[in-house]
Amino acid sequence: MWKVYGSRVSYYTGKLEAYLRYKGIPYQSLPTPYGESRMLVEKVGAVQMPIVERDDGRWMSDTTPILLQLERERPEPAILPGDPVVGFIARLIEDFGDEWLWRPAMHYRWSYPYDRLLISNILVDEVGGFIKAPRWLKRRRIAHRQFTNFVVKDGVNDATRAHVDATYLAALDAMSAMLANRPYLLGDAPSLADFGMMGPMFRHFGQDPTPAEIMRNRAPLVFEWVARMWNADGVSQPYFVDAVPNDAAALLREICETHLVQYRENAAAYARGDTHFAMTVQGVHYAKLPVSRYRLWCLEQLRAGFAALDAQAQERVRALLPHHDAAILWEGEVTASGFNEDDHLPFGKAINVYGQGTPP
Repeated sequence: MWKVYGSRVSYYTGKLEAYLRYKGIPYQSLPTPYGESRMLVEKVGAVQMPIVERDDGRWMSDTTPILLQLERERPEPAILPGDPVVGFIARLIEDFGDEWLWRPAMHYRWSYPYDRLLISNILVDEVGGFIKAPRWLKRRRIAHRQFTNFVVKDGVNDATRAHVDATYLAALDAMSAMLANRPYLLGDAPSLADFGMMGPMFRHFGQDPTPAEIMRNRAPLVFEWVARMWNADGVSQPYFVDAVPNDAAALLREICETHLVQYRENAAAYARGDTHFAMTVQGVHYAKLPVSRYRLWCLEQLRAGFAALDAQAQERVRALLPHHDAAILWEGEVTASGFNEDDHLPFGKAINVYGQGTPP
């Protein structure tokens, strides 16, 4: 039985656990041992969650590489659509769930009082035992740290807050349009796209009091999908659509207008050697965001995936993404991140999402 070190309120731990349950892979869920941070850095390169300790002695980190590794080891039931264009779009949606919806998920969790009180209490008991301080003080420290690092420093302020709220609502509406026609985003079984969206929608938006109430009232189809994903049984021959459906248009437009703008500006700032960058998204200006070497690597993966498509498939993708900001997926040059060049993930060293980082 594998050990999954994470948290019952963790974004990426929920994504990974949903996958392991779907695949029928037995695991033991354990809190991340933050008091042993030196050991975690030695094993996987960064203190983050989830981390997997396998029964063969190897350790894994970073959920997308973990899922792709396990797909090679245990290909049935598949989560990767067979059509190359549908497969690429599934990867794009997963990346959007991983890296764009993080901002509103952290904002709802740490900006709203009920949510902040609930989650800080859970985290004190779950991962804060090694801290030598009164419980009330540990709770306040955790809440302050999370709010400062993942809300304030991630560009959420009076000028952007309404837009951050709205990006969650847009995701709910776009997913609802797709789930009105199918039980999962791209077929009758979960694909990589579903597992990517499970990260924010399950343990954050679907559990935290404020966004969960919004989900129940505004998007009951998404609320139902969260439970369906958590209870999904492995389908021996899953059916995925053989062409990206028209009902995905709203979600793809949102991805182009938000997520890919952030990737473009982050890449440009990294090339200049800057530590922060600004961006204007859907008419809203974000003044100071941390440059991320990891997210540059994520962009590299998307660009490599597009480049691997044949000419006809590339034209199909362009037709699905007729937005100026989508061009970052196929035009121009992008400064290399230099990360994971030996393709060691999910084994070996990872880096934190925030900050430019250094080669492992």
